[in-house]
Amino acid sequence: MTVQSSVPLVFMSGIDKIFFENYANRSVDFELGRGEVHALLGENGAGKTTLMNVLAGIYTPDAGKIYIEGREARFASPKDAIASGIGMVHQHFMLIPALTVWENMILGMDGVPFVIDKRVVAEKIMELSERYSLPVDPEAVVLALSIGERQRVELLKMLYRGARVLILDEPTSVLTPQETLDFFSTLRKMAAAGHGIVLISHKIEEILSIAGRMTVLRKGKCVGTVESSQAGRETLAGMMMGRPVENARKKKSARPGGTALSCGKLSARGDRDSRTLRDISFELREGEILGLAGVAGNAQDELCETLAGLRIPDSGEIILRGENVAGMGPRDFIERGVSYIPVDRKGTGLVPNMNMRENIALKRYWRKPAACGRFMLDWDFLDDLSRSLADAYGIQAIPAGSPVRVLSGGNLQKLMLARELSSKPSVILAMHPVWGLDIGAAEFVRERILEEREKGAGILLVSDDLDELFEMSDRIMVIFGGRIMGIADDPGDVSKERIGLMMAGMAV
Repeated sequence: MTVQSSVPLVFMSGIDKIFFENYANRSVDFELGRGEVHALLGENGAGKTTLMNVLAGIYTPDAGKIYIEGREARFASPKDAIASGIGMVHQHFMLIPALTVWENMILGMDGVPFVIDKRVVAEKIMELSERYSLPVDPEAVVLALSIGERQRVELLKMLYRGARVLILDEPTSVLTPQETLDFFSTLRKMAAAGHGIVLISHKIEEILSIAGRMTVLRKGKCVGTVESSQAGRETLAGMMMGRPVENARKKKSARPGGTALSCGKLSARGDRDSRTLRDISFELREGEILGLAGVAGNAQDELCETLAGLRIPDSGEIILRGENVAGMGPRDFIERGVSYIPVDRKGTGLVPNMNMRENIALKRYWRKPAACGRFMLDWDFLDDLSRSLADAYGIQAIPAGSPVRVLSGGNLQKLMLARELSSKPSVILAMHPVWGLDIGAAEFVRERILEEREKGAGILLVSDDLDELFEMSDRIMVIFGGRIMGIADDPGDVSKERIGLMMAGMAV
């Protein structure tokens, strides 16, 4: 039963937040009740995460007030917000990679004794893990965890610290459909117990199934708040974009050519020095999208890193243009036409403290026309290239020399896509390319991927979203435990349930 009260759990009134003389939020009101799941929608750069960062104490508002259970609150830091029962799980995780799960759990907490009883901490983590169906190993080092596992740690960390308000930024982006259903079941239990939950998401269908109310932001301003019973996909999408949403271009039939890349009995070790990839064999053809389905943590990362030259295989072969390149370095793979779009935009894909032209230069600094001489770069060329790519990919303009960390997630993804596709690749390894993107940005990215397919590139598309894989892929390959469970040559002839069984480890 939903807990109700006339006094909202959270009320934000007239919030302004300004960066570089631009309003990220302008006179925004937001309300969250006890026992409510309230969705926050908007395109990338609309100000959703900024608003929630204000509530979480990460940013100080330039104007406006915050009330917690009717009392005005002022947060000088996230520590103050956590003390008031507010916890936030960010899209880009806030964990210390070199520490274990249990060490991250208590890091920065008040009242931690000088001598810590690890067993007590681990037992509480396991109790929360079982109660909310969020399995993690308290002893595991965060660096060795998958993206999905790190998300569980972030959520458990907030629960461990007694958060009554949970702010979740794109929480289902690394979950399978089955896991999403279980996760939403957990959220409903938490809401019934009186927690207030803010859900930042771009998946409108999911939002409609879980949220009671939706607040839409556009260009930093609040467009409106609607009840789920009065909202539909077209209504919400129109509010987000400020115009009717155009239908996505229909995918043309595949015309696969020769072999773009092939693997034979490929095996490799993971970060924990255990054998992760196990005798992987498959063929990627020119002019096709081969979807890779699997639950997060089943060696998708290790496979793509090995195919990009970032991880040295133990055995097996990788054939590119008739040559076995297994064991060569990343530059050798780049020179042979391999582009890699990792899931981690700010960690692996881009250097946040570098500016746009410097990030563009990362894939071409050793060759002409970017290189002029042995130790010099042609910065005029890179400036022109950066401007042309920004125009072509609709990347938000920022002051010259500004670090790319000021860009929204969607603009970061567009920048990474622009850099990787501008080199005319023959093989594209795309890991969760629309992760955390709004409707407009996601459709833009899919359009670019389909264009590369039509140009003849072979594309390995890694996604946890089965709807996306069925929509985009010409064939679907399933991975479990580092092994290929099977390949569906015609996705139209196989059900999602069958693919789901294979994702769970059943050879079908």
